[in-house]
Amino acid sequence: MTMTDPIADMLTRIRNALRASHENVDIPSSKLKVSIAKVLKAEGYIKNYKVIQNDKQGILRIYLKYEDKGEPVIAGMKRVSKPSRRVYAGYEDIPKMLNGYGINIVSTSKGVMTDRKARKMKVGGEILCSVW
Repeated sequence: MTMTDPIADMLTRIRNALRASHENVDIPSSKLKVSIAKVLKAEGYIKNYKVIQNDKQGILRIYLKYEDKGEPVIAGMKRVSKPSRRVYAGYEDIPKMLNGYGINIVSTSKGVMTDRKARKMKVGGEILCSVW
């Protein structure tokens, strides 16, 4: 199976793991995925993550987070920019997610960050995905 969109694959694996109430999920690692995990952790959507080295590209293990009743903290995730249709926005044009209830993860020249931080730093970029 060839991976055409590793980010969409990552989101799908997280979504499936949350549905099955798993503690954690393993994803083939990449710099970009680790950056996305870092943002998710900083925003409180996941407990933690770690990169496990192996002979290939390494594994990114994401520790999922649930609320007291066992509801996943992440209600939904959506891939915004796809390989077939990239979505870029200047910092003024980055859409707000559900009136600020969710986040858009943006890949900018200053790194991967939330839409809020990108607006604050006045940098635009590629809108990778939305999480709420």
